[in-house]
Amino acid sequence: MGDNDRRDLPIRSLHDFLTEIEEEWGRFKNGSLLSIIMTILLMLMFLPRYFILTIRQPGFFDTVIALGIIVTLLYTIYLSYRQHVFYTKWEKRIALLLHLEEELMGN
Repeated sequence: MGDNDRRDLPIRSLHDFLTEIEEEWGRFKNGSLLSIIMTILLMLMFLPRYFILTIRQPGFFDTVIALGIIVTLLYTIYLSYRQHVFYTKWEKRIALLLHLEEELMGN
């Protein structure tokens, strides 16, 4: 395997891969929390105003739109929560891998 072959590889080593993941992991985890918070804020801002308008002039189409938006926002919260759980679980595993790697390398 020559130098040109090594440059074409997406990851040079497991160490590089783990280090890069560890650097980005906090951003991913914080992003999932921010997504949950922003979706809840959107629901709290949108729903009262929309229902006040819908109560004044009720219509089937307005109700369908409101329910569709509610379901979509709730599903977004659920997905963001599951994503956060995934990041939390794997954050521990990656930390253990990095620790194991350091022990094996003698650092």
